[in-house]
Amino acid sequence: MDDGHDTEMLLAMLSSMMEGPVPSQEVLLQALVDADGDISVAAAALKVTQKKQASTSANKRKRGLEGWIVSKRKPAEAKIGSSTPSGSSLHTHKDMGVVPSDSEEDSGAAESVKFAKGEDGDAKPSKARQGPPVSLMSVLKQAPSSPTRPPKLVPRTLGTPALVAQHTPCTMHLSVLPPELACRLFYVMLREAHGWSRNKLVESPHKTSFYARNLEEDLEGNENMQEAAKYWYNGRPTAPPRPFLPEMEEACEIIEHIVNTEILKRELLYPLEWPTTPERPWRANVAAANCYTGSKETVGWHSDQLTYLGPCPTIASLSLGTTRKFSLREVVPEWEKGERNAQTFHVPVVHNSLLIMHASCQERFKHTIPPQQTIDAFKPPFPPPVSIDEDQMMPPTTSRINITFRFYRPDFAAKSIPRCQCDIPMILRPDMKGKQRDSSIVPPSNGKMEDRGLSTWEEMAQMRYFWMCYSGAQNEGKACNAFRVLDFTKEGRGLPELEEDALEGNTHISS
Repeated sequence: MDDGHDTEMLLAMLSSMMEGPVPSQEVLLQALVDADGDISVAAAALKVTQKKQASTSANKRKRGLEGWIVSKRKPAEAKIGSSTPSGSSLHTHKDMGVVPSDSEEDSGAAESVKFAKGEDGDAKPSKARQGPPVSLMSVLKQAPSSPTRPPKLVPRTLGTPALVAQHTPCTMHLSVLPPELACRLFYVMLREAHGWSRNKLVESPHKTSFYARNLEEDLEGNENMQEAAKYWYNGRPTAPPRPFLPEMEEACEIIEHIVNTEILKRELLYPLEWPTTPERPWRANVAAANCYTGSKETVGWHSDQLTYLGPCPTIASLSLGTTRKFSLREVVPEWEKGERNAQTFHVPVVHNSLLIMHASCQERFKHTIPPQQTIDAFKPPFPPPVSIDEDQMMPPTTSRINITFRFYRPDFAAKSIPRCQCDIPMILRPDMKGKQRDSSIVPPSNGKMEDRGLSTWEEMAQMRYFWMCYSGAQNEGKACNAFRVLDFTKEGRGLPELEEDALEGNTHISS
């Protein structure tokens, strides 16, 4: 301290040298201590601190977010002598040098500053080292952008046979039966439906039954069709099959001709598909019949079991009665899920129409009869036969009869179906999501793929199928979990000359 003046006098003189707000007595005293009593040095230090505080406050109001993100720097300090006064606190603002700490700034106190002697003997405030501001974008991590999802597709109604053929592996045929036969078959099936069981497949209940063609002949000598009929519905034991009615037989002959004509139009059949030729035609030897009464009886999304149909089956679905909506939705393979969503198609199935689900439909699509708010009342063009009492029928104005004619392949006869450790026939399923593919199969090289539909052909040719235990559906969820991939060659399937081998005894599969 200056020996010529006491402390009070020095504080008064220092206060008189301040411009603007005068700091507190504690700040003035600390500045005098730091300057060894030199009033001029203390005043200069306080003025520098005041200017920096004012500049900092102004910049805080003007700066945007990027001004706050700068590189870290250490405060520059120059010591006077060899000691630093205790209690002094230096904080470096990221781009403005030495500034007061938060606690001192809140109390209005200025921060003490170290000074170094210049060559002229005057004390000068030291300069803090400053680096260039760092770009905000190089410091902040941008939030990961959400993956671009393919747009959801609005369901589309296919109201004409041309649209059905264009967008699905199906064909629609209108007025397939003579009108009188269509009504007669409708009435007798409504009478039959009184005795059908009400099952639950996938989601919603409806009445259903199973019919076998030439049943008496097939059941003589072996019980092949009997066993197939037992497990046809969702893998669960059902009642024995019913024989085809005369009206069903008449309709079946017409439908077989339409189906075989459509199959023979295709230039390429799939490798595991039944090799249909004029000498070896598609034959409807069984039929599943369904009755939907009212607008709320439905069936949920599903694909038909392939256990006895084999891969790539053709199924002919005849509709009689009130119009209902038949919906199809493709199962998108795993590798395409990020590129597109499944498209749903609605097909109005009217009275006396035939929807043929061609090969690949069961592997690539699921289908449903969804509930509807309302349905149109059906007015049959012919009255019921005198032999049928209307009280014995399901209501004709609000009912739809659906008969799906199917071909149970001889190389997938019931006796050739493997059994699991539960001693129950396993079911055959396709790998619809495409998790496994047989890449060894190469499509034909002649012709353009897009012109001949070879992209779908290749997909179906490489698709894998597997046998799996399905006893959980009928054994309170308990199953042996048996599983194996379908092997056409080892199992002796696909070729007519190997049909007898396919009919050999069952092979039990270990889990």
